[in-house]
Amino acid sequence: MPSSRISRRALLAITAGAAVGGRAGEAHAAIPLRIGMLHTLSPAPLYIAQARGYFAREGLAPKFRFFEAAQPIAAAAVSGDIDIGSTALTGGFFNLAARGALRVFGGMLHEEPGYDGSAILVSRKAYAAGLTSPARLAGHSFGITQYGSSFHYMVGRLAMAAHFPLKSIVLRPLQTVPNMVAAVRTGQVDATIAIASMAKPLDAKGEAKIIGWVGDLVPYQITTLFTTERMIRKKADTLHRFARAYESAIADYFHAFLRKDAAGKLIYDAGTTAAIAAIQKYVFVGDPKGPEKILAGLGYYSPGGGLDVADVGRQLHWFEAQGFVKAHLHAAQVVDTSFIKPMQGA
Repeated sequence: MPSSRISRRALLAITAGAAVGGRAGEAHAAIPLRIGMLHTLSPAPLYIAQARGYFAREGLAPKFRFFEAAQPIAAAAVSGDIDIGSTALTGGFFNLAARGALRVFGGMLHEEPGYDGSAILVSRKAYAAGLTSPARLAGHSFGITQYGSSFHYMVGRLAMAAHFPLKSIVLRPLQTVPNMVAAVRTGQVDATIAIASMAKPLDAKGEAKIIGWVGDLVPYQITTLFTTERMIRKKADTLHRFARAYESAIADYFHAFLRKDAAGKLIYDAGTTAAIAAIQKYVFVGDPKGPEKILAGLGYYSPGGGLDVADVGRQLHWFEAQGFVKAHLHAAQVVDTSFIKPMQGA
């Protein structure tokens, strides 16, 4: 009946308005947003934001595009194939930033003492031969994606922390993270770095051994959110919408996975189970052991998703010192803090 049809139409209009944040006068059509990332657990809050409708609430229609390594994500942003990137910083990234092409605007995974983020993973053969701690890495082969990558940086920082020369390690560029993990599992290299969700199952099966955690030795901003100068100039409102959705997801993530009790033990409850279900829509899909793998592999995020600006500066200086960044930059030239509040004290 007419009155019934009018009522339903009114309800639909109200619902559509709520989906874009309820702001009067806005168009109801969702804004497309292409986000580049590794197909791992590291972008877990982005999965939560999508699964729980936080992006939709802000009037965004994100499309996730998955990559096998960090550098191609930065290149995709510069070429206009993606709008936002989510991955680690590299020498190549800083060179692109030096040209005014890229800006870091938020923090993601942060290596933090007491939280399992990136594991130092060694082969069974190397472990049996005495490679039982990071201090003994000198003289061994180490798998990385490529020279100038975030993995190269981590090895360099580990060498500094453990007081041995980086040149004493034989670096083996293997292009992708799966290749690195496979090389350790099969004994083709002695060691590599792998996120917890990849490293722990191998350790549990006895196929490789975890000898330490990067965060316990070298706390640092492992992954970030970045975009282009073009997006900042022309689509700042879209980035603000993204930031609001991201901050909502970070709050959920923190409550589900990072709270600790008085004894320092992580608190897991019904909220944890619900967050795992949201994440499993994108990783370990259909895997009966998916929830267990997700819980074992989630790392630390700073409250609010804030960026560790000081550490971005440390990374930049390391890449410059190693000759991977030609131009002399300051962190302020590659960081934009106008969308997400920086990490406290950063």
